[in-house]
Amino acid sequence: MSLNNYSKKNNICAVIPFYNESKNIEDIIKNTLNYVDFVIAVNDGSTDDSCSKIPHDKNIFLITYPDNRGKGFALNQGFKESISRQFEITITLDADFQHSPKLIPDLINALNSFDIVIGNRLTDFQKMPMHRIASNKLTSFFLSLKTRQKLLDTQCGFRAYKTKILESILPSNNGFDAESQILVNAARHNYKIGFVKIPTIYGNEKSKMKSLQTIAGFIKVMLS
Repeated sequence: MSLNNYSKKNNICAVIPFYNESKNIEDIIKNTLNYVDFVIAVNDGSTDDSCSKIPHDKNIFLITYPDNRGKGFALNQGFKESISRQFEITITLDADFQHSPKLIPDLINALNSFDIVIGNRLTDFQKMPMHRIASNKLTSFFLSLKTRQKLLDTQCGFRAYKTKILESILPSNNGFDAESQILVNAARHNYKIGFVKIPTIYGNEKSKMKSLQTIAGFIKVMLS
């Protein structure tokens, strides 16, 4: 399928995992639906009223779990749903507006040359906290060595996948390190990974990432 002339009707879905995002979840879904055909929202054990903010729409499917199991687990469930519904393209983005849905067409068009396309924020350091810069640079460096591909921003969750490859790269890790594991799995299958420049967007939100747990998971990925 040629994607050079992007149109919404290309059998595209977006997977949006969320945990306690009552402030943003409704708007991020509505904005995303401007660029995709379908949204799979995965509630990872939210304890606020996020689920009540999900719009009632035939093009939105909600998966909900009573306990917080981790971003990797939520992505996995969303991927499996996309596979079962036979979408051609699967987009992932975060629910806190760190990723702008209006850039979805840029990622999709890049799938003409790649199997996975990832947003690259590492050209705009002014708005990125210093500890995020260091973390992103280090993980991207080590994963580039492991995968033998030049990986520019391995921690960005704004991605486009050809759905046909998802089943072979599903992560077994449940935490944030699952996104690194996906790249390692993809490299083992010789899938091509590309990047598209996107802006760095950080607000006052508190990161849900647990540092020690994520570091341990990343080490596990590197040793796998």
